[in-house]
Amino acid sequence: MKRAIFPGSFDPFTLGHYDIVLRGLDLFDEIIIGIGRNSTKKETFPIRERLTAIQKIFANEPRIKVVMYDSLTVDFAHEYEAQFILRGIRCMQDFEYERNMAEANKQLGNVETILLYTRPEYAHISSTLVRDLYSYDKDVSAFVPNHLK
Repeated sequence: MKRAIFPGSFDPFTLGHYDIVLRGLDLFDEIIIGIGRNSTKKETFPIRERLTAIQKIFANEPRIKVVMYDSLTVDFAHEYEAQFILRGIRCMQDFEYERNMAEANKQLGNVETILLYTRPEYAHISSTLVRDLYSYDKDVSAFVPNHLK
């Protein structure tokens, strides 16, 4: 069985994240979406709220599990016996960061990272953008899955 984790803070979960997970299902038998804490970011939405929201989005997809984790990503992968880390990249800056993380995760825990390029129609969407719009009480429905609107 090919199992991947899809880690992130998902504050909030965007259409870009959603698309990466759906495309990942073509590559993997199971995907575990791991909601982690990012100590460098101030949370906008409580982690339990994010967990519940993402679980609702994928409620009808038995190959997707959504969990919280509070460890190194490579340790999270080992905990769920995942051979792969699935990540999406929107731009060159994302690529540089993800490449470094992929090399570290491979060295630390022999876990491969699979990078999927974000589709062009979602490349401008980031959780930061959605949080900013949300903070000004703007409509974010064009940027998040239906269950989060």
